[in-house]
Amino acid sequence: MPGVYYSKNITPAGISRYTDGELFRVITTGVTKEGTALFPLMPYSHYGQMDPEDVYSIIAYIRSLPSIENKIEESSSDFPMNIIINSIPKPATPGKLPSPTNVKDYGAYMVNAAGCIECHTKDKHGQIIPELAFIGGREFLMPDGSTLRSTNITPDKLTGIGNWSLDAFVNRFKSFADSSYKSPNIPQGAYNSLMPWTSYCNMTREDLTAIYNYLQSLPPMQNTVVKFTPAGMAKK
Repeated sequence: MPGVYYSKNITPAGISRYTDGELFRVITTGVTKEGTALFPLMPYSHYGQMDPEDVYSIIAYIRSLPSIENKIEESSSDFPMNIIINSIPKPATPGKLPSPTNVKDYGAYMVNAAGCIECHTKDKHGQIIPELAFIGGREFLMPDGSTLRSTNITPDKLTGIGNWSLDAFVNRFKSFADSSYKSPNIPQGAYNSLMPWTSYCNMTREDLTAIYNYLQSLPPMQNTVVKFTPAGMAKK
């Protein structure tokens, strides 16, 4: 990252100074109440394409959370990102939630809302490279020095998800929603996924089916990803 960035407290204690309109602006454009720009680690450019009704629902939901006081350090960008960052936010371009019966368009909407492209696309200086969308390989440096990399989710049969059936895809998510599932104890320095399985597993099967169909409609792109490199070991 071209700086040090901290996620904000979005319980009511952290957003109490915001009006709903100001929350809408920061969620969809990355511009805070004070007029400063957020680094796009928060995928506000994607949220700005969502149906406004969905954004209103998000605002209503976070307003309903238990209020927790938690003072957060201020984020800071290195030079020249401290200058460039102010040119990143753009006006929102709200969309309309497609009908779930329009599976491909609905899937594209869900993929955008879930920010899949952000983690599953290589980046340069913290910004994704659009022509490499969904091929995986984005690197995440862990505190212990190990490196995680996202997987290729294009329908390439050799290195992506081209051989995945619909049931295999949906069940991969839904296995984390099983009442018997318990998060494993993973020692520091061992491989662990950054994928938020326990959040995405709560999507409906209809949503996950649409996501699968959209991803399968993408051009297959070959990219072999080494998912994990332990600390002190060079990438092979």
